[in-house]
Amino acid sequence: MARARLEDISLRYITIEGVIGVGKTVLATKLAEKLEARLVLEEVEENPFLANFYQDMRTYALSTQLFFLLSRHRQQQQFSQQVLFQERIVSDYSFFKDRIFAYINLSEHELKLYEKIYEFLQKDVPKPDLVVYLQAPVEILIERIKKRGRSFEQEMNPEYLQVVSDSYNRFFLHYDATPLIIVDTTRLNFVQNENDFIQLFKAIVSTTSSRKFFSPQADKK
Repeated sequence: MARARLEDISLRYITIEGVIGVGKTVLATKLAEKLEARLVLEEVEENPFLANFYQDMRTYALSTQLFFLLSRHRQQQQFSQQVLFQERIVSDYSFFKDRIFAYINLSEHELKLYEKIYEFLQKDVPKPDLVVYLQAPVEILIERIKKRGRSFEQEMNPEYLQVVSDSYNRFFLHYDATPLIIVDTTRLNFVQNENDFIQLFKAIVSTTSSRKFFSPQADKK
């Protein structure tokens, strides 16, 4: 895309959301390259509690969640202090996603502590201009997780993955804080099929208000 057309795109800060294994990082990377934007990636493997969490969720839930919350806040605060009109940003996560996982994994007493910390930290975090929510059935997510080969994810309980997926769907059913595009990735191969990526790219950059649903099969009919 030529520079003049890039300048016509009003979106400055885009975040990619979705369940584990849905393709957030790949899409964020391709979008950042296409938009000549700064890429911000979630620090997943840096969490020292995560591997233990997947082995014993109850014991390691709070430490895992607080590490992610503080790590995400540190990252977001760094670029919230920049002047966003000077630089586009594409991130493979949104700060608010932390709450989705907190309500799945934490006990009632842990949530009270978590909420106090979250409410204090979220004041520093800028809202994205657009959230891209990627969806896929759990069986497809499991296939993608196996292919990418992260050792600590290989024994993930499919039931837990279903709970996470259901929680994401409920959250975005009512989400209205920013413009939103919901993308069905079941038969969308934006990793290897450039036509699929271009089709999705055009849908993303044209979503500047309210919400949109994107399904390539429906669009081709």
